[in-house]
Amino acid sequence: MTVRHVISKPLIPTSKCFVIKKNIEPYFDPTLHSHAEFQLSYVMKGSGNRFVGNSLNPFSDGDMVLIGPHLPHVWKSHDSYFQHRIPNATTVIVIYFNKEILGESVYLKQEFQKIKILFDMSNQGLHIVGKTRDEVGSMLEKLLVTDGVDSVILFLKILDKIANSSDLHFLNDLEAIAFKESEANRIHEVYDYVMKNFNSKIRLEEVADIANMTQTSFSRYFKTRMNTSFSDFVKEVRISFACKRLEDESHSIESISYESGFPSLTNFNKQFKQITGKTPKEYREEYFRILNTK
Repeated sequence: MTVRHVISKPLIPTSKCFVIKKNIEPYFDPTLHSHAEFQLSYVMKGSGNRFVGNSLNPFSDGDMVLIGPHLPHVWKSHDSYFQHRIPNATTVIVIYFNKEILGESVYLKQEFQKIKILFDMSNQGLHIVGKTRDEVGSMLEKLLVTDGVDSVILFLKILDKIANSSDLHFLNDLEAIAFKESEANRIHEVYDYVMKNFNSKIRLEEVADIANMTQTSFSRYFKTRMNTSFSDFVKEVRISFACKRLEDESHSIESISYESGFPSLTNFNKQFKQITGKTPKEYREEYFRILNTK
């Protein structure tokens, strides 16, 4: 995995109000990055771990997220996507836009107040679910083949649909993570190191050295910026990986514990239950029970 620094080049041409793309690739771009534009992403196909600001969550088909400017993010596909490299294994629709899409003064008007609030909320990252996700997903597919003034009208309808929805969940707390470039690069390097090495022992002194800080300073810094301790962050990465492995019955629970970076099966069971509220065995049984009832 490589580290992508904050993008300075605009993602939207000055001649356009917004940019919409449909990307079909073997896997999602695995580089943690941020940019000045708002981003609405709709994963139509694919699974892995989503990192937005200080949140780390698994994602799968139907994942929809609105991200505010300068909020670090990455959708990292599971390792199997990189191993098999199936050409059309993932599909995502992405829209990039600026707050000034219709001019700054328009947000002082009463009719646009909810959209203005939505933009403010997006600084924390918003997970869009339920009926709203389904309806907006259909609108995004229609927007791909719409142009001219009609496309701008449809885009505003999408924003209005989200702004008036209750199907929204914050991904971060009120201390939203909008890093300065120097901070973003430091967090990116730490994230990159953890994602490459989570299945082996990670020493705090090595990570602190990457961040060019003392161990004490790094621990305090990471806790402040990510709203979680470094050890808990590593634990969540490992458990997220383990959850995906448990969905394949060909892997034994004991082998998964070592693949995920835990020193023993006992430790794995304990840490897994602390994070998920279930033992690995209970998680696997529940997963296949739900799968077989669909």
